[in-house]
Amino acid sequence: MLWPPLCIPQCIAPDRASGRGKESGKRLSLQGRLFREVSAALPAALTRPLGAPAAVFFHGVEHVISNPLLQENHHALDAFYAIARALKRDFEIAPLSELPDVLRSPKKHRRTVFLMSDDGYANTLSTAAGVLESFGLPWALFISTQHIDSGELNPMFIARLFSQYAPAGEYAFPGFPTPVRFGGTERTERHSFRERLRSLPAERARAVISEMRRILENSRGAELMDRYASERFLGWDEVRALAQRGVTIGAHADWHWPMHGGEDPKFLKLQTELPKRRIEAEVGTCRYFAYPFGNEKDVSGPAWRAVRDAGYDYAFTTMSGTLCTQLNPWLLPRYGLALEEPNLTSRISLLRFGNRRLSHWQRRLH
Repeated sequence: MLWPPLCIPQCIAPDRASGRGKESGKRLSLQGRLFREVSAALPAALTRPLGAPAAVFFHGVEHVISNPLLQENHHALDAFYAIARALKRDFEIAPLSELPDVLRSPKKHRRTVFLMSDDGYANTLSTAAGVLESFGLPWALFISTQHIDSGELNPMFIARLFSQYAPAGEYAFPGFPTPVRFGGTERTERHSFRERLRSLPAERARAVISEMRRILENSRGAELMDRYASERFLGWDEVRALAQRGVTIGAHADWHWPMHGGEDPKFLKLQTELPKRRIEAEVGTCRYFAYPFGNEKDVSGPAWRAVRDAGYDYAFTTMSGTLCTQLNPWLLPRYGLALEEPNLTSRISLLRFGNRRLSHWQRRLH
């Protein structure tokens, strides 16, 4: 069984990995907020003995965050530097090649952390790589291969862009039972729209995103799409450059979309098999997978089986918890690094208190 809670009430266990993370992590529950508050307040010396091996991830790193609502996938450079310094000071950052040994003997690796980046933004090469190299920290990059191939923007960035800049009015989107109104709406309504969009199967979601792009391009021109350089993706030459510098390259599906229970099995097969083939053709061996969004509602039983059947050795969610022998190797937990991490040592040390929820979820998927 997974390690049980010790002296901290289960009610403050983290309810998801992302301290800020993807769309699924924007609105933390009361349980998640309590975890963040408690972990920020407890002294590192008190929580360090509770530590267990864990995985953490970020997305992009930018020198300047000009619009936090749109650039929510990116750390400011100074904050990321502070995070890297804390990781170097308080943990043993290991390459993913050591994962099998850590899973076999977690008690020998209580301070081991695996560091990862999702999506494949261009600034992982131009900015993040230099910071991590300056501290000698190994890391892995999970890329969504369709975006590397085409440069197509992240679909949820298009949704955020539309929520903020679309002309006021009602929009009838395919897959939505009622029109969606924009212009002067509250942030909660914009969030609700994105949550509804994220629940759509990929084929229907593509139609909505295509319509949003068309409306934005007609109303604001191409300049709006090009304004945020932080959203640009790496090309294959840049991915190879990172691999040559020692970065492990893994798959983050083909198109960046949830692999939830409403998806067609053919889509899940494509999402797992195609990126593995592309990465192995362009870069080299691809053993690891990370689910887009990766939370409780974003990963189905057929999804993790598709990952397994595609030949990956391990796969990571964004569910909270720590790494141990009893876990499904294709449903491993990760913590999404928040924009600011003033007490990262305590927060990572307390991630084990998400293991009960993680265990229940894994059993449901089986």
